[in-house]
Amino acid sequence: MLDISEIYKAAEVLKPVVRHTTIIESPKINPKGLIYLKTENLQLTGSFKLRGAYYKISQLSPEEKKRGVIACSAGNHAQGVALGATHNGIKSLICLPAGAPISKVEATKALGADVCLVPGVYDDAYDKAIELRDKHGYTFVHPFDDPLVIAGQGTIGLEILEDMPDLDAVVIPIGGGGLISGVAFAIKTLRPDVKIYGVQAKGAASMVASIHEGKRLHLSNVSTIADGIAVKEPGINTFEMCKQYVDEVVTVTEDEIAAAILALIEQQKLVAEGAGAVAVAAAMFDKIPVEGKKVVCIVSGGNIDVNILNRVINRGLTKSGRNCSLTIMLYDKPGQLSGVCNVIAQLGGNIISVNHERTNASTHITGCTIRVTLETRNQEHIDTIIQGLTDAGYEILF
Repeated sequence: MLDISEIYKAAEVLKPVVRHTTIIESPKINPKGLIYLKTENLQLTGSFKLRGAYYKISQLSPEEKKRGVIACSAGNHAQGVALGATHNGIKSLICLPAGAPISKVEATKALGADVCLVPGVYDDAYDKAIELRDKHGYTFVHPFDDPLVIAGQGTIGLEILEDMPDLDAVVIPIGGGGLISGVAFAIKTLRPDVKIYGVQAKGAASMVASIHEGKRLHLSNVSTIADGIAVKEPGINTFEMCKQYVDEVVTVTEDEIAAAILALIEQQKLVAEGAGAVAVAAAMFDKIPVEGKKVVCIVSGGNIDVNILNRVINRGLTKSGRNCSLTIMLYDKPGQLSGVCNVIAQLGGNIISVNHERTNASTHITGCTIRVTLETRNQEHIDTIIQGLTDAGYEILF
């Protein structure tokens, strides 16, 4: 299906168009290993998707270009196709899920594409794109299950080996599988000793389920903040390539993804979307073996909707022990709240908010409850505060 020469050809075509993104060290992600980040979130259009989309469009025949191109996407492939088509003087129409972040929709329009919003998720957008292709004769640019698109994504593998030839492993997000197929093929062809790990969101683990069953499976639904990898079914080509070239595929939870996004912001000053952070989450939470290894995590995209960023950060703070909420049972008499606050202050907690309730039917008639939200340092700090409150005679409900 694919030859390494195609990836080298793609690298030449893309050289004047895409950035050779930097690999940076990130020692605090997991101190057990040497963790590095391939910063495709800093790519033009904010995602690796530009590589495969542009290369595919560059190889179309004059007749195919004349008909215009159509694509389906959760957002990032859309921007890659839009930019590639506009650069080549081609009309483009993109079908996006109606729930795609507004920032991605507007960015796609700004790059010159027409947009068709489709109710549902990526797979629904795909069905609509195929319908419109057949109706109007557009040339379809698949977001992942196309050899030329895969070759374009594989140029990332060449860059990683060029910049870090002594690496031990690469960790790669998986949605439909185009990115990991290209990168795994390139690296395993040139350095078969390097381990390749794929990562999916637990709520959209179509490749994990398919590999486990030995055949492509179609999930009935997917749900994750990592909208860029919310794909119900892997591709025909990508499934076969993952079986052949990927050593293991793991999953991460929503809270782990949020914690990884927060870590990238705080530690590296990098903004990653949910899909872009899953590889980092896998390394952070020991989903893959990193101890003593030199590991490159691909941060595949940075197009997160600013409207949900605050919610994601709050989830990340909770997961990493940076804040917590405690519900405490008190006697309804003067001084109780002051006593709780004093214990927390003495142990270094910072109170953000306090909610006091007397009318809860489940409390004692002379009792009340308070819910205290705190800024804390880590889980150990939370445990110390809980122990301190317990030792002072306060009953913590949850």
